[in-house]
Amino acid sequence: MIRFLIVASGSKGNATLIYSENTLFQIDMGISLKRVKEGLSSIKKNLKDVSAVLLTHEHSDHIGTIGTIEGRIPIFASEGTYPNPKRTLIPYKSFRLGDFIIEPIQTSHDANNPVGFIVYQDDERLVYVTDTGYLSEENLAIMKDADYYIIESNHDLKMLLSSRRPAYLKQRIHSDVGHLSNADSAFYMASLVSNKTKGIYLAHLSEECNAPEVALRTYREAFTKEGLCFDDYHVVCAKQWESVKGGDL
Repeated sequence: MIRFLIVASGSKGNATLIYSENTLFQIDMGISLKRVKEGLSSIKKNLKDVSAVLLTHEHSDHIGTIGTIEGRIPIFASEGTYPNPKRTLIPYKSFRLGDFIIEPIQTSHDANNPVGFIVYQDDERLVYVTDTGYLSEENLAIMKDADYYIIESNHDLKMLLSSRRPAYLKQRIHSDVGHLSNADSAFYMASLVSNKTKGIYLAHLSEECNAPEVALRTYREAFTKEGLCFDDYHVVCAKQWESVKGGDL
């Protein structure tokens, strides 16, 4: 059974623990080691239980504290993301890590070789995709009908455009190499979910240009427009400063 703990999600740091009965790995290391240890403790694990840390890309909110675990935990990363990783991640080339089969997928972000992940265990699938400006047709085909989604829902476009951020930053965020808006995220997800889907976790919400109630309202409106009952899906917002559990708990 796939389980996960989103320890932190947002522009100030990211880290997620994904685990089964026998295997535990981490995605990204952009928060303090103390917070990671607290997350591990909450699921009755410790650093020695972490099989690997998989990096999505090289921005500081995703790898800023990687030095605290170097030499202690194997680091997996795509070319240009981290020097001399234990394993080089290649998009669409799957590999086994304990109980899991992991397939990196190419995302669209202003980084060297950004990736997301499709995590398989037995007949379950978890999709982990953040920090992308859009989703390709190839990715959408792979992502369809998953059990769990950790998917970016970064900003509300009106809030972004009315913010005090400089014009170049607004353009970058809403570009094809930026971040998914609530509306884009909801539109994609409405085409991906099925009666197999058990949970949707909205990730990387902007603290300045988004809010959980705004993201959830946008999702509800998009699902309703597509003829889906929003309340049939367990939709939860991940948080920057609190952990959020998910999966087969």
